[in-house]
Amino acid sequence: MDYIGTWKLHSVMVFDDNDLPVYLTPEAYLHSPMPYIDESDEEAVADEMKERQKTIGMKAKICEDGNLYLLMPLPAGVSQAEIDRAVAAGVIKVMDGAMTDDPMHWELRDGVFWLNTGMAGEIMEEPADGWVQPVDENGFFCFMNFRFIKEV
Repeated sequence: MDYIGTWKLHSVMVFDDNDLPVYLTPEAYLHSPMPYIDESDEEAVADEMKERQKTIGMKAKICEDGNLYLLMPLPAGVSQAEIDRAVAAGVIKVMDGAMTDDPMHWELRDGVFWLNTGMAGEIMEEPADGWVQPVDENGFFCFMNFRFIKEV
């Protein structure tokens, strides 16, 4: 499989009423219930919708140089001058017209894609080095509660 390129958000994992994980399409996620906020609070709902809009616009860019960038849409209503000032001040980084953080690193091991999440330590009292195999048997790139599919 060729991993190099941009991967768009395919689905978001949420928990259903029985606390079981389910994957929602971006559109379904955008309009799904918000059990962790007071849905009668218009400001809280508006803030959550802004966050969800950013989430469904998220992409992953896998580069040939072994770097992987998570790309988030720039905030709506922000001028190019404001973006340029934020970049110059080191507040944000921009790649492909989207905000990003420092890259994570990936490598192929015997043809298998491995990603260094940078989250090393212990998991269930076992040492963990931060390296994971994020591509599942269906070809989705899985990171946290998101599944991405490669753009063609």
